[in-house]
Amino acid sequence: MHPCVSIIIICWNSKEYLPRCLSALSTQTYRDFEVILIDNGSTDESTVRLLEDYPYIDLRLERFETNQGFAVANNIGARLARGRWLALLNSDAFPQPDWLEQLLQAAENNPEFSFFASRQLQAQNPELLDGAGDAYHLSGFAWRQYFGYPADQFGLAPREVFSACAAAALYSREAFLQADGFDEDFFSYYEDVDLSFRLRLQGFRCLYVPDAVVQHVGSASVGARSDFSLYHWQRNLTWSFIQNMPSALLWRALPSHILANVVFQILFTLRGHGVVFWKAKADALRGLSLALRKRRKIQNESKIDAAKLLSAMECGFLQPYLQNYNIRKFLRLE
Repeated sequence: MHPCVSIIIICWNSKEYLPRCLSALSTQTYRDFEVILIDNGSTDESTVRLLEDYPYIDLRLERFETNQGFAVANNIGARLARGRWLALLNSDAFPQPDWLEQLLQAAENNPEFSFFASRQLQAQNPELLDGAGDAYHLSGFAWRQYFGYPADQFGLAPREVFSACAAAALYSREAFLQADGFDEDFFSYYEDVDLSFRLRLQGFRCLYVPDAVVQHVGSASVGARSDFSLYHWQRNLTWSFIQNMPSALLWRALPSHILANVVFQILFTLRGHGVVFWKAKADALRGLSLALRKRRKIQNESKIDAAKLLSAMECGFLQPYLQNYNIRKFLRLE
C-alpha cells in the first residue's frame, strides 16, 4: 500500500545535521509516511550507514554523483514519491513530534488549501522565529514573515500566506506536479517562492499552520550571507518576477521592481557585495529570452483573476526595505 505522505529530504554535505533531522522524523506521532532522501553529490559521507542506523523509517536513499541543485533533486524526489502529499524538509530542519500530524490535520480541516507552511523557529535560538510563511511583495521581493521576531508574540494564529518556505512545507502532490514542480533553471534559492507563485496562478492557496513546528538552522550548507546565496537569490527573483507577474499587474509592478533593485544594489555595494549583485542581474538579463518563453506558457495556463492575486501580495511602498533587523529595532524588539 502507498503511504499517505512522502517526505523528501535533499542533503549536500549535511553530516552535521542530517542525523538530528532523521531522529526527529523517527519520533513523529503520524507514521504513514515514507522518506525519500537524495544525496546531492555529498563529499562528507553524509549518508553512510543511514539505512542501517534508521531501520524504523521507510527510507529510500538515492545518491547523485554531482550536485544537481535543490530544484532538480526535489523534482526527482516528487516523481519517485508514492504519497498523496509531499512534505519537503531540509536536512537542517528538525520537526517536533507532531509536525506531520498537525500539517495533515490542517489539510483535512481546510480542503480549500492545497499547500501548507510550517512555523519555523531558529535552531540556534528557538525563542526567535525563523519564519511564519512567506510574503511576496509587488516589487518581486519576498521574505519570511516575522523572521527574528519573538516566537511567543508573533505568528501564533493560522492564516493564509502567499508562499510556503520549502525548508518545511506540505504540498498536494497533484498540485505540485500540475504546476510542473520547481523551476530547474533556478538551481537553488527562491525556487519555493517561484513555485508558490505558479501554484497561485493555478488557483491553489497556501495556509500557515502555527502548530506545525520545526527548528531550522538555515543555509547550513552554503551560508546565509555567502556570495552563492546572494547570486542565486537575486538572479532568480528577477526571473520569477518576469515569468509570473500577470500582464494586468506587470506595468504597475515594474517601477516598484526597478526601484527595489536600485536600492538593494546600493545596499549590497556598501556591504562589499556589489560585484556579485551585478553579476546576478546581468545573468538574469542573459536568460531573459528563456524567461519570456516560460512566461507565455505560465500566463496562458493561469486561472486566477489578477485582482484576487494582488490581494494576496504585499503592496506597501516601504515594506521591502523595513524587514528583519531594521524593523525589529524600530519596534524595540531587540
